[in-house]
Amino acid sequence: MATASNTLHVNVTNATEQVWEGEATMVSAFTTEGSIGILPGHTPMLAALAQGEVRVKAVDGTEITAQADDGFLSVAGDQVTVIAGEALVTE
Repeated sequence: MATASNTLHVNVTNATEQVWEGEATMVSAFTTEGSIGILPGHTPMLAALAQGEVRVKAVDGTEITAQADDGFLSVAGDQVTVIAGEALVTE
């Protein structure tokens, strides 16, 4: 039986490149169904992103913000993938 990790592995990409990858403790985003927060051990899911921010709290405490317009967010195990048509990251 696998044990849950205390971190998430997060990958944020846009249509042309990977814009951020690393370990995080939380991800929050706006989806077409509303706001969502993802912590380690989250149920697998696939959601359509709405226009707005995707926030990633890195393990070192840094908050990474991606302006994501359209795209998808998937959770599988402790792997979170954000694929947005447009994504710009600020720290």
